[in-house]
Amino acid sequence: MRTPLGVSSDLSERLNYNIPDFPLYLKRDDLSRYGYKALCHWHTDLEFIFVLHGSMDFFVNGGIHHLEENSGIFVNSKRLHYGFSEDHTECEFIALVISPALFFEHSLVTKHYFKEKFGSLSQDCLSLSKRIEWQKNILDTMYFLNREMTKDQPNILRVMSLSTLLCADVGDHLVTRKEHLDETPDQNLVWKMTDYIQRNYDRKISLNDIAGAGAICRSKCCQLFKKYLKQSPNNYLIRYRLSKSRDLLRSTNLTVSEISALCGFQAPSYFTHVFNQEMGKTPKAYRQSQ
Repeated sequence: MRTPLGVSSDLSERLNYNIPDFPLYLKRDDLSRYGYKALCHWHTDLEFIFVLHGSMDFFVNGGIHHLEENSGIFVNSKRLHYGFSEDHTECEFIALVISPALFFEHSLVTKHYFKEKFGSLSQDCLSLSKRIEWQKNILDTMYFLNREMTKDQPNILRVMSLSTLLCADVGDHLVTRKEHLDETPDQNLVWKMTDYIQRNYDRKISLNDIAGAGAICRSKCCQLFKKYLKQSPNNYLIRYRLSKSRDLLRSTNLTVSEISALCGFQAPSYFTHVFNQEMGKTPKAYRQSQ
């Protein structure tokens, strides 16, 4: 089973493409596999989400969008985003992630087009609904691509051409801002603090430690996490530890106590409690279900 995608310390996502050397990731997935809240991340790739069953909320660069069944969202390049459900509503969805390398590996013209249409001046995201014909075509094409990519020998040229068409259709409808929005010093502080968490999650970490990584006070630290990640520093730490624990439960035969210690939890009982609270099942039950 392909594991959920990894996230680097600067919150960029490490993508495992379905086919080596073919820069496209497509997966039909369930939100519960991510503890009903994926880790906040970004990537240079363009991302399309199509909700097949259930619903979820989707965070994109500080805004929250509600996605119902048969709707979706396009997320632009290098935007912070993640899907979640606060009440643990299950959501089955298709995620399609398309690398810019699919289009312009050897072409300056397509590089320029991508920068113009999907750069920092373009809008962060675009909701997709079956009530609008061109958006319905995108969602229907995603469903077709999912079927094509699950074949033993998918037609790569068809996948490439349809993926290019999806991006072209979205590019025609994105609104472009006039002013340029650079990364702020505050965003860089968030990168530093999440970097500290991801390098030290297996140790005891306090709020003072996290704030110290950004050379700011605890109050400012909490404000920045709330503004950019929509969660507290402690919640981010716990969710990151739980993400690592799920990886170990799926890929190793380590005991629950061993995994608890390796992921920075102070006691197996506390690890089991927060895991059950987040996942709706114990670590042992989660391992058996994989």
